[in-house]
Amino acid sequence: MSDQQGIIKDINISQEMRTSFMDYAMSVIVARALPDVRDGLKPGHRRILYAMNDLGIRADKPHKKSARIVGEVIGKYHPHGDSAVYDTMVRMAQDFSYRYELVDGHGNFGSVDGDSAAAMRYTEARMSKIAMEIVRDINKNTVNFKDNYDGSEREPEVLPSRFPNLLVNGSSGIAVGMATNIPPHQLGEVIDGVLALSHNPDITISELMQHIPGPDFPTAGEILGRSGIRRAYETGRGSLIVRAKAEIEQTKKDRERIIVTELPYQVNKARLVEKIADLVREKKIEGITDLRDESDRRGMRVVMEIRRDANASVILNNLYKQTSMQTTFGVNMLAIVSGRPRTLTLKEMLYHYLEHQKEIVRRRTQFDLEKAEAREHLLAGLRIALDHLDEVIKIIRANRTADAAREQLMERFELSEKQSQAILDMRLQRLTGLEREKIDAEYDEIMALITELKRILESDEVLLELIRTELEEVKERFNDQRRTEIRMDHIEFEDEDLIPEKDIIITLTSSGYIKRLTTDSYRAQRRGGRGVQGIGTNDADYVTRLLSCSTHDTILFFTNRGKVYRIRGYEVPEMSRTSKGVPIINLIQIERDEKVETMIPVNFKRYLEEQEAAEATENIIDVEVTAEDAPDGLEEPEEALDAEEVMQDEQKSLIFMTRKGRVKRSPLSAYARINKNGLIAIRLFEDDELTSVRLASTEDEVFTVSNTGKAIRFPITNVRSMGRGARGVKAMNLSADAIVIGMELARDEQDVLVITEKGFGKRTPMTEFRTQSRGGKGLIASKVTDRVGQIVALRIVDVDDDIMIMTESGIVIRTDSQNISSVGRNAQGVKVIRIEEGDRVATVAKLKKEDAVEEEGIVLEEGETGSEEQPVSTSEMNSESEQTEE
Repeated sequence: MSDQQGIIKDINISQEMRTSFMDYAMSVIVARALPDVRDGLKPGHRRILYAMNDLGIRADKPHKKSARIVGEVIGKYHPHGDSAVYDTMVRMAQDFSYRYELVDGHGNFGSVDGDSAAAMRYTEARMSKIAMEIVRDINKNTVNFKDNYDGSEREPEVLPSRFPNLLVNGSSGIAVGMATNIPPHQLGEVIDGVLALSHNPDITISELMQHIPGPDFPTAGEILGRSGIRRAYETGRGSLIVRAKAEIEQTKKDRERIIVTELPYQVNKARLVEKIADLVREKKIEGITDLRDESDRRGMRVVMEIRRDANASVILNNLYKQTSMQTTFGVNMLAIVSGRPRTLTLKEMLYHYLEHQKEIVRRRTQFDLEKAEAREHLLAGLRIALDHLDEVIKIIRANRTADAAREQLMERFELSEKQSQAILDMRLQRLTGLEREKIDAEYDEIMALITELKRILESDEVLLELIRTELEEVKERFNDQRRTEIRMDHIEFEDEDLIPEKDIIITLTSSGYIKRLTTDSYRAQRRGGRGVQGIGTNDADYVTRLLSCSTHDTILFFTNRGKVYRIRGYEVPEMSRTSKGVPIINLIQIERDEKVETMIPVNFKRYLEEQEAAEATENIIDVEVTAEDAPDGLEEPEEALDAEEVMQDEQKSLIFMTRKGRVKRSPLSAYARINKNGLIAIRLFEDDELTSVRLASTEDEVFTVSNTGKAIRFPITNVRSMGRGARGVKAMNLSADAIVIGMELARDEQDVLVITEKGFGKRTPMTEFRTQSRGGKGLIASKVTDRVGQIVALRIVDVDDDIMIMTESGIVIRTDSQNISSVGRNAQGVKVIRIEEGDRVATVAKLKKEDAVEEEGIVLEEGETGSEEQPVSTSEMNSESEQTEE
């Protein structure tokens, strides 16, 4: 190798190759392929926007030829091919590529079918309105500038970016040895995330996901499950399953057709249609008789006509499996941080953006302060001149040159050179009284502005509040609706095999906070013990529901308004015993005036495999018309069951009980498919509420108790199968002040356990309650007095059961059900848990005992010996006939 002087030097070729390649790699990484974490732009994108702003091709100005913009960019800032720059600008103008377009294009800028844009000499462009927020305040010394490639111009190192563009529009690029693929997001959600971080620097990823639930693609579509999103946000890497939005429609000719209205991000619609046609032609997908692309300016619409004897749902599943109607988006959140590529978590991205905004606003404020102080300096000089007007005029007239007059003014009134020059430049009209008032008013305004600017610079909290205000203004101007739906009803196909199946306890408070715990969080105690703290509560909140289930179970949430929602057991966040939990509204879309009355775990996967007829839910006969028109006090007419109802009786059923004593039975299959907005489970009268739901079969008997101590037992077959919209029939004839507090399924070999509000309880053999007809007044189940209080909970127990009792203040006790005395129906019972003044029993759950023996955690009542008791488990729970939660 020879240098410029022609001197030959020996070099190590491997070392030279290594050094040269690293220089090339870093150049590609930093100066071409990866975005900056602060403004979310690659150098090419940044130069295009800066050139358009510098040319004045802004959102409020007319469009200009694209060729003019491209020439400006490659001539001053980006010495690459014109097609590369034009293609970059075209993508910034495509509403199917960018979530919020940064370029407002005029002309043919391509299509989702893969059509190329027209040549740059034909199209026109200007900055979009939201792009103006990226360059806002750039002329106020907010960012550093550097020389361009030949040193003839200056360009910004980064743009101010007054909204989090990196997450909002995402980015993708391939560098040398690394790549980035950041999905776009909804503007309002990302800004909410930044605001939450500004209020709480210790916020967790889970808490941020309450504001930013997931990506939001410009082509909409559906994301299946949240596990991939969570992994990406927590580690910077993950994969999302993105699916086209398709519906199955019924035609007038009793045939079905599939309508596709949204596609996964970056899927070419024309190629997708060709692929489907090829699969049909090759008979890899059978049953499609016609395929049409009916898309127009109103939106996307791909229609597939289905053969009469074919199943549209099966065909749709095959399309998801064999075509790009379902794709995987690999998330790799790699960006440039302080000149180096880094893989970032969601919180780190928001943190770096917030720090960038602090610097931008601080530098802008400093710039405005210096400008205001300079103006205040001049105005102070003018005011001095106006206060000594005659003398100033005399000095000016007495001097032969402006320089001499300026020097004398500076000496006489102790003015600066700029102040003296401003006095000399002042026009004669400024000498009027009105102009004097304007100068004084402007001076007062400038002084107030200086005070405010200094306050911003002196306080980080004031600075943060200003950033929050400006972000909220951007959100108000440009926020829109989320496009991509995140579907949770498919999460079981994605995560179930990755999550170990284990027994858990789910708690729900009166204020709607939910969490899950492992069953060994509580240990068995003696009857009458004080218990352990089970949850952090306050006077306005207490636990109302306890459920023992499995992580793989589907939890059905039945509300007092008669609606049902569903999530999986592992979707409930696992927390410590004393933590409050998360709002249930974050998991299910429950209305504000609804509260969950019953939670039931069901293994729908196993159930649907056993019930091939589950899709017949729409054919359920609703016999409500024979029940609702009957006057109060009259029994509804019983009718013979037809063949369809006999088939339904063979299925597992849900039994509903309301506070006013009405009962309804519906097949479980009617609740197998519940959307995110919930489903009507039972229709209620205006003054009634749903109180209990149980899973049962035709051999079971219903057992229900009122708060006044009356109970009734009747066969489940006394209630005929009804549809979801039915109101049910009368179960029990209640007194005026009585309400139903619970319902269980009767078992002769088990005991009836009732717990009162003041902590008293008793067991009574089920055999003491004879079977009656539905609609009667019932038998005495427990003697209710002021000493023990009204009945608040009913459970059916046997020798293998433990009882967990929780009070409104959050105190929990777990005890062997056999520790509670077995007495007759008329007895009051014994004290099960000591209740402090002002507290009362909130809820009761039933758990199965464990086989292992463990002393740790046992709390004994005063005076008892330390005999060992067995801790408990729910590994044998979940038989459908004895679900444990009210």
